[in-house]
Amino acid sequence: MIVTRPDEFRERLAEGWLNADCPSVPRAVFLVEPADFRLSRQAARDNRYMDLTVGVSPSLALAQHRRLTEEIAACGVPVIRFPGREDNPDDLFPNNVFATIPGRFIVGAMLNPERQREARRDDIRAFFADLMEYETVDLGADDSCVAELTGALVMDRARRLGFCGMTRRVDEAGCRAMHEAFELAMTFRFDLDPAEYHTNVVMSVLASRALVICPDAFVDPAVPDAIAESFPGHVLEISQEEKTAFAGNCLALTAKDLFFSATAWRALAPEKRERLKDWGFRVHAVELDEIEKAGGSLRCCIAEIF
Repeated sequence: MIVTRPDEFRERLAEGWLNADCPSVPRAVFLVEPADFRLSRQAARDNRYMDLTVGVSPSLALAQHRRLTEEIAACGVPVIRFPGREDNPDDLFPNNVFATIPGRFIVGAMLNPERQREARRDDIRAFFADLMEYETVDLGADDSCVAELTGALVMDRARRLGFCGMTRRVDEAGCRAMHEAFELAMTFRFDLDPAEYHTNVVMSVLASRALVICPDAFVDPAVPDAIAESFPGHVLEISQEEKTAFAGNCLALTAKDLFFSATAWRALAPEKRERLKDWGFRVHAVELDEIEKAGGSLRCCIAEIF
């Protein structure tokens, strides 16, 4: 079921048929190492978080990325690393291209040619199809849609509830394709502010028990209100300034371990930091300021294995 109006979302939610019977956090993750880190001009066409005039340090980006891997592994979460490729400047953000549900490997339908090339990587496909024996669902196989997976679609995994913000990085056919591929019970489709490019920059569902959201990033203010009602007592609203620092691009990798970039954590108001801790989260703030020059942050670097 895909709903598009806040009142319809509230009505369906109130019926009480959604069950929290699926894993809320991944059993492992995979990352793609930045190779010869640089900024993508294709991505910059609609990514307001990028500035092509700034200089970048490939060695620093790689060091920060490896530190992120170490921090995740220290929490007991298995981490798999794939090598980056010099002709794919955005492949350090794999979550937009590759995603999973138990037993299924999903490949996104990407907007830009660089990322379309990335989606054809034989090694990542072989890992899931041959080693993990997951079914492969390739949303970009027939060029029928645009669907940038967990960039465009933020999910409450436990309840199989999706939140799809419409931008150039997803179309209606892509939303339907993701709804089916992720076997969602319900997807709420809505419009984001035209300045935004991905839903996972403006909101995050934390281990299916809390919500971080920037209300100002939505066209209809009733939409974030309705979403917030589905996480009663556990909603952290962030400002435009906090969102711009990637505070919405966070990710819970266990029921308690919550990851932010250090930039995002520093930007959060002190009382908001305390609220997350009061909700039982152990916060890990990882310095990723060099990687963030590419227009994405911590959540974008991590693809989950369910």
